[in-house]
Amino acid sequence: MSTTARILAIMGSGETSPTMVKTHRQLIGRLSQPNAVVLDTPYGFQENAPELALRAVEYFDVSVNTAITPLGLTRMIGADALAVQQGLSALTDADYVFAGPGSPTYALRQWKNTQVSHILHEKLQRGGIVTFASAAALTLGTRTVPVYEIYKCGEEPYWLEGLNLLGEFDIPAVVIPHYNNAEGGHHDTRFCYLGETRLNILEQQLDDGEYVLGVDEHTGIVIDLNERTAEVVGNGVVTIRVKGNSTTFASGEVLSLEQLQNPTVAPSATPPPSVVVVDEPEVVATSLVSVAQLRREEFESALAAGDANGATRAILELENDIKLWSADTLTGTDADSAREVLRSMIVKLGTAATGGLEDPRERVAPYVEALLAIRKIVRAEKRFDLSDIVRDALAI
Repeated sequence: MSTTARILAIMGSGETSPTMVKTHRQLIGRLSQPNAVVLDTPYGFQENAPELALRAVEYFDVSVNTAITPLGLTRMIGADALAVQQGLSALTDADYVFAGPGSPTYALRQWKNTQVSHILHEKLQRGGIVTFASAAALTLGTRTVPVYEIYKCGEEPYWLEGLNLLGEFDIPAVVIPHYNNAEGGHHDTRFCYLGETRLNILEQQLDDGEYVLGVDEHTGIVIDLNERTAEVVGNGVVTIRVKGNSTTFASGEVLSLEQLQNPTVAPSATPPPSVVVVDEPEVVATSLVSVAQLRREEFESALAAGDANGATRAILELENDIKLWSADTLTGTDADSAREVLRSMIVKLGTAATGGLEDPRERVAPYVEALLAIRKIVRAEKRFDLSDIVRDALAI
């Protein structure tokens, strides 16, 4: 390991999307020789687990400019003992640990009676950066929401015991990512698909002092144990909810560690140390669909202005956007929708190329003006026969 940084980064979603590239780069930038790994257990039960691992590797390689290695710990119960030990050894040696989508219940079941929890706790004590997002983020607190069991299977709301990595910071919180989820449309899927009613039930089961730490989608909170600060990053807000009462913190705000340890204390934070990273524009869009819509508008504006280069640029940008968002595990049918927009733009540009982008009036104007000048001259000379010929030609 090559760092003494002790950081826990929590992401609500978008962990492998363009919205979190800057945060990953900032975190990696704190390491002199990063040794990054994917703790791949949360999605280990999924049939597309190998594909998800490859997406993560490509995302970090292309977007974060960092090599990252899946640990191969997709299944630990009943797995080959040598393979498990090799994965645990690699986890111990790593200084950047990333985990994301899947099932928190499955992950906790696989990690139970193994060294995973101990290694992660040690990493935050002695030096290392742990970045957990989405399903993995649910496991970080004192308790864990069994999302699938409650939302999909209809079980009564209950808690599982969490890894409590937040305990290394003396933070008595339960983490709920996807806090502002709106996929339900007409029914409430906020709070990681729980909705207000079920969250209220779960809150009543918390002990005194425990509270909910909610992280919006495409948003994160970077907790630095050495600096004793917590910075909100991304597009949304982080929410501290105590017995139904919520306080929100927007992107860019810095909390003191004391505020997370006891949400009733007054702010006393100072900004974290600066990190040398390449400046890049903030990504506002939170989905590939919204990005595609933006590119469509840019394309249509360029086409209306007769700007062929601008229209072509919008097409190329959308093609690149589709590639950048390909690693995001929550895109669903977004990629298909974006490709449909891309195809539509290409067809429109082809049609414009056939008919021309310029106003035809601009092309013929010089000839019309010349003919009108000729007609004026011949009329002045009383050559009405020629004047009529010019008139008839203009009328065609």
